[in-house]
Amino acid sequence: MAIQSPSLDIAGTAPLGAALTPVSRGYWQSVRRRLGRDPVTLICGAVLLLIVTSAVFAPLLGLADPYKTSMIRRLYPLGSPNFLLGTDELGRDMFSRLIYGGRLSLFMGVTPVACALLIGGSLGIAAGFSGGWVNMMIMRIMDVFYAFPSVLLAISLSGAMGAGAENTLLALTLVFIPPICRVSESVTTQVRGFDFVDAARASGAGALTIVRVHVLGNVLGPILVYATSLISVAIILAAGLSFLGLGVKPPEPEWGLMLNTLRQAIYVNPVLAALPGVMIFITSICFNLMSDGLRAAMDVKA
Repeated sequence: MAIQSPSLDIAGTAPLGAALTPVSRGYWQSVRRRLGRDPVTLICGAVLLLIVTSAVFAPLLGLADPYKTSMIRRLYPLGSPNFLLGTDELGRDMFSRLIYGGRLSLFMGVTPVACALLIGGSLGIAAGFSGGWVNMMIMRIMDVFYAFPSVLLAISLSGAMGAGAENTLLALTLVFIPPICRVSESVTTQVRGFDFVDAARASGAGALTIVRVHVLGNVLGPILVYATSLISVAIILAAGLSFLGLGVKPPEPEWGLMLNTLRQAIYVNPVLAALPGVMIFITSICFNLMSDGLRAAMDVKA
């Protein structure tokens, strides 16, 4: 599975030029109105808010100890007394481990994308605005990473560095830098050719001033929307690495690792074994649908 950069055709649209005129405030108000009329995006946002809130405030919810084992109560079915979602292969409360597992899974999904956004976005903006040999040098280095599928690259980097959450974060960050850099370079190259950038140069503004005042406001929107769509990919990749034993180490609650440890229980209690996968699916699809909603809301031509 290779991460493909979307084709972005933003030249001449209102979001790019709106940052320099009073219309920009009306543009963002129209974006909020379109989001308010999109029930799918609102529902996905509410589900994600519920998942994130429950994961962040898990210690305050009075849940059972997610690390406490008991061989007596192994593989309790769903709806058992005192165990809403049953217990895992070591007798640990599944509901508690799913909630606490969301903390680590979300962290493993958001952090690499945020770091890649900072690094890849900066490189892409620098390449797109500078052009010439700077653009060629940066983008040819990014093309080297594109020679490998994202899954294979993540597995190779994690295998070379060893298992562990820190190495997984580093590997996923390196995987996501090239696509974000390419998208950033694409939109920045288009913005660089606009008249207001030429006017700023003619007025004597320096390169850093032009980038900070005129370019960033017009390219951050498409870049952030694309980065949001990568969070679901990061969650799936992190879960896959943990499932293969290259990510988070036991006994930490993490959805991919829980799938690995529960795979033997699929013949005894298949519903219980599928619960971590259901959480991965719901979270990933919500991030994807919310990203699509943001992209549609920011498309003025639509």
